[in-house]
Amino acid sequence: MQRQKSILSFLQKPSPENHKSGKNNFTAQPLPHFPAKQLNQNAVVSIQPTASSIPTSSDEIRGTDTPPEKVPRRIFPVNNDNNNGPSSLFSNIKHKFVKVDSGEKSSDRKEADVGPAAFCSTSHKLSDPQGLPNETVEIDDDIFGPETPGMRPLVPRLKRVQEDSTKFEGKNDCSVVDPFKRVKLLQDAKVKSEKNEGASEMTSKFEWLDPSRIRDANGRRPSDPLYNKKTLYIPPDALKKMSASQKQYWSVKSQYMDLVLFFKVGKFYELYEVDAEIGHKELDWKMTFSGVGKCRQVGISESGIDDAVQKLIARGYKVGRMEQLETSEQAKSRGATSVIQRKLVQVLTPSTTIESNIGPDAVHLLAIKEGNFGLENGSSAYGFAFVDCAALKFWVGSVGDDASCAALGALLMQVSPKEIIYENGGLSSEAQKVVKKYSLSGSVASQLTPAQPATDFLDALEVKNLIQLKGYFKGSCNKFEGVVHNDLALCALGGLISHLSRLMLADDLRNGDILPYEVYRGCLRMDGQTLVNLEVFSNNADGGSSGTLYKYLDNCVTSSGKRLLRNWICHPLNDVEKINLRLNVVEELMAHSELGLLIAQHLRKLPDLERLLGRIKATIQSSASLLLPLIGNKILKQRVKVFGCLVKGLRVAMDMLMLLQNEGFIISSLSKVINIPILGGSDGLDKFLTQFEAAVDSDFPNYQDHDVQDSDTEILSILIELFIEKANQWSQVIQAINCIDVLRSFAIIAKFSSGPVSRPIILPHSELKNSVQESEGPTLKIQGLWHPFALGENRGLPVPNDIFLGEDSDGYHGRSLLLTGPNMGGKSTLLRATCLAVILAQLGCYVPCEMCVVSLVDIIFTRLGATDHIMTGESTFFIECKETASILQNATQDSLVILDELGRGTSTFDGYAIAYAVFRHLVEKVNCRLLFATHYHPLTKEFGSHPHVTLQHMACAFKSKSGNSSQGDRDLVFLYRLAAGACPESYGMEVALMAGVPKPVVESAVKAGQVMKKMIGEGFRSSEQRSEFSTLHEEWLKTILSVSKVEECSLSDDKDDIFDTLFCLWHELKCSFRVG
Repeated sequence: MQRQKSILSFLQKPSPENHKSGKNNFTAQPLPHFPAKQLNQNAVVSIQPTASSIPTSSDEIRGTDTPPEKVPRRIFPVNNDNNNGPSSLFSNIKHKFVKVDSGEKSSDRKEADVGPAAFCSTSHKLSDPQGLPNETVEIDDDIFGPETPGMRPLVPRLKRVQEDSTKFEGKNDCSVVDPFKRVKLLQDAKVKSEKNEGASEMTSKFEWLDPSRIRDANGRRPSDPLYNKKTLYIPPDALKKMSASQKQYWSVKSQYMDLVLFFKVGKFYELYEVDAEIGHKELDWKMTFSGVGKCRQVGISESGIDDAVQKLIARGYKVGRMEQLETSEQAKSRGATSVIQRKLVQVLTPSTTIESNIGPDAVHLLAIKEGNFGLENGSSAYGFAFVDCAALKFWVGSVGDDASCAALGALLMQVSPKEIIYENGGLSSEAQKVVKKYSLSGSVASQLTPAQPATDFLDALEVKNLIQLKGYFKGSCNKFEGVVHNDLALCALGGLISHLSRLMLADDLRNGDILPYEVYRGCLRMDGQTLVNLEVFSNNADGGSSGTLYKYLDNCVTSSGKRLLRNWICHPLNDVEKINLRLNVVEELMAHSELGLLIAQHLRKLPDLERLLGRIKATIQSSASLLLPLIGNKILKQRVKVFGCLVKGLRVAMDMLMLLQNEGFIISSLSKVINIPILGGSDGLDKFLTQFEAAVDSDFPNYQDHDVQDSDTEILSILIELFIEKANQWSQVIQAINCIDVLRSFAIIAKFSSGPVSRPIILPHSELKNSVQESEGPTLKIQGLWHPFALGENRGLPVPNDIFLGEDSDGYHGRSLLLTGPNMGGKSTLLRATCLAVILAQLGCYVPCEMCVVSLVDIIFTRLGATDHIMTGESTFFIECKETASILQNATQDSLVILDELGRGTSTFDGYAIAYAVFRHLVEKVNCRLLFATHYHPLTKEFGSHPHVTLQHMACAFKSKSGNSSQGDRDLVFLYRLAAGACPESYGMEVALMAGVPKPVVESAVKAGQVMKKMIGEGFRSSEQRSEFSTLHEEWLKTILSVSKVEECSLSDDKDDIFDTLFCLWHELKCSFRVG
């Protein structure tokens, strides 16, 4: 203590008054006291002033930003206004700890109020024995001070050794005597301190970015239902204190909080604050505390920006780029203090990217608008609009739907959007469940983007006016006038336009083509659940494409051909003539395999012509980006390459079409399937294309890597405008190439199939004949059917089976198949194979079977598998009933319905009752083609003699293990063969053993099953008697009894009706007798 006092007395500078009076004025100024305990080396010591010397707000301690500036921190308040007051005890050295803020650096720093009231960490009241007043020394652990030896307390070495010995005694046998262990402990403590200091420095300096304080541009918090996460509220005071560069960045970022925004600074692109965290996390960039406004920052040079953007987009981020509109020299020419002008010039998202590495699948951005328009029974309608930016094509349409939202699910499965835009609060709870469900289907989840209802989704009239005012969709404005629920479709289109405008894609809106889209346009209808159950596009194992119908059919060479194949699968034909025209082309390609090889050679040389044409169309009257000083040449170079590739690729396509024209036998069939423009002659496309080839060869000979010149901009724009004059003809050429690619793929599958295939015989829809003759109903006859992409044992072909449903020349078969059999016996595989055969037949493809005759199917319904939706609160049984309700409400006589184990999600008796009622309704009321798989064996007794029902089962056998024929030593063998009659039981115990259930448990289950059968044996015996008297016989008896009770007085009045009833009964009895 005496040593500390001597140091203080040395540092004291007495005032002139004190010199005159010969006194030391210790009571007028506060004194610091350094306690004996060790203090935090980063702490700041504050001298508590007396009431008469409280500093003003301008004298408060201000925090600094970052250590790299190497500027001493302010420790003591400065009061320059009171120059006549008494001198401070430390006035002779205070200037060493005072930091003077200057200009822009001061405005860039976050102010921290560290006044007298702010220091509340630790207080020590000390009484000085020499008459010094009690002073309080307060230490703020949150503010870093200069690390100087004078800040550390003086402790004798012996005392430090003793304290260290007490601290580490007994921990891992650590002793202060071992100098190496002491050094290691000190190093570990230093590293930990550095990590804590780094974490503190990497927190945001902006309070309005803190999650607990963040608001959108309208001041709403995230808990508000109308909160807009795309915008950010920045306090006006904070904005005023920013530098010019900061204002440039935050004025854009506050409107694009959903983007990762790159800010161009010289030859680098930088990310700040929240975006810097993303760059650090996703790209492993080192985060520093610098950049614009001295905040958290990561960055990359110009050479690496394109790869970085593509990596972020591939991981689902939306990316924007703020470019410099001028060079630094140009900025200086406007004044020494001028700041380089910058602007957001490009926004890329996963749903709007046009780069060549996006893969062959179409990338769609979808907007949905829901409305009811007075529809009954909980029905609703959906307007939608979606775009493929890479091909520059827009589609708009609407679809009516029921409470199950089956049509909405079909739309989502067909479009498979990367991003879904919907009105915030504008979708019903059921629609939201469906959107979330199908957005998670497939290998990649769709992004869900809520939009503001008032600003983003405009009324139909406002959308029309906006399209006319902005000149969007040139020449395509009237193509959506015939859409049902036109106002809903236009509202959805307005939401899409608003979103694309925000993404700086006005050129796409002006030059894009808009087309009508129908979810069920004259085709075989399949809702979303059917596409999922049949594994048409994604399998149920991992969501990939392996083991799907699309993968089986995909032998296409070109990317655009693959996209057309997907579109065809979504919309199988419902017209006999069109189906046969496709089959004719496939048959000719199979017969002339050498021609197929020539076609394949040409197709392999083709780039993605559809997307190249879309990119060229997007450049019309869009030269603004070419004027940017630093990236204009790069954009021009890309356009030259795209145009050259398009012209050269079209030459290959034209050569292939002209080659097919020389082969007259195939072009005649092909021209009936697709429209082929005039190729030869003076007005043909061949001569027109030759001129552009010459222009590319002369002006851009090295178009793949062209050296840009000043005159290239004008030359390229003229060539593109002339080329686009025949845009429709070029589209027809590309469509013809795509169609040839798909039909060639069908021919490859049929010719090189691993099993037998046959050309299907397609019959028109069933039509009722006159009332005297029989009604010719729908037919489905398939011999030797095998599942096209399911492997049998030893990776061989599955066992083929025969399916006969409905009227046929060989006789009448029931339209309903009641299928039983053991678990794992192949029932579900047979059901799926039947549906896939119908889809392939109506696609115009050969069917995997020996013979196929099918009358057109209008809708395929499936109820397969057992799934639940926990996140939406839907149980397995609820989903079963929901899908079944859609079938009962929408199925027609020409439908194909597949039901697998209906009723298993509830109690045995409830499940059986529901299965019985549903099956009977479909058999007797709907009378459609039905495959009903069940384990409820009493159903086979109820409908065993029904004339419209056929009983069959999947066969199985038992194989003895060691020659012993006892029941316990037998293995169940699945034959996967469809056999006549009902299966005696489901063999659940044997399957349980195969699945690994312990044998004692299975034996206990066998005993319990025997007891249960004995208890309800009476019911089983009564059900056996039903095999000779079905539900249909019961209805006939009721009809006869009701007729016999009609009184004679009313017989004359209702004679015609009674005769009609008896005639219908006679007709049904006749059919039943003929079947017997």
